[in-house]
Amino acid sequence: MEVTDAATLAAIFEGLGLAGWFRYEKYRTTFRLPASLAWARGLLIELDETPIGTYVELEGPAGAIDRAAAELGYSKRDYVLKNYLTLYVEECRRKGVEPVHMLFS
Repeated sequence: MEVTDAATLAAIFEGLGLAGWFRYEKYRTTFRLPASLAWARGLLIELDETPIGTYVELEGPAGAIDRAAAELGYSKRDYVLKNYLTLYVEECRRKGVEPVHMLFS
């Protein structure tokens, strides 16, 4: 679903009794392997630039993720399975700062 007016959607959520408690920003570039690679169908390679670092996120069928990771020089032991909130809180602890929102300065 595409949201064209974030403020209106936030007002709808608040009207339902929901409250936002964590915001984060990222720049995402999405890549796909050529359609001629049948094993890569449904695989997205996402390059996420965040305030706490740059991550490659592989989304799609498990077999395609493992193969693409291997093609990129990574193994399963290199996988980061934590979400951005967890990574951000861990980064704040390392820096000795209180977590608030993961935003670019």
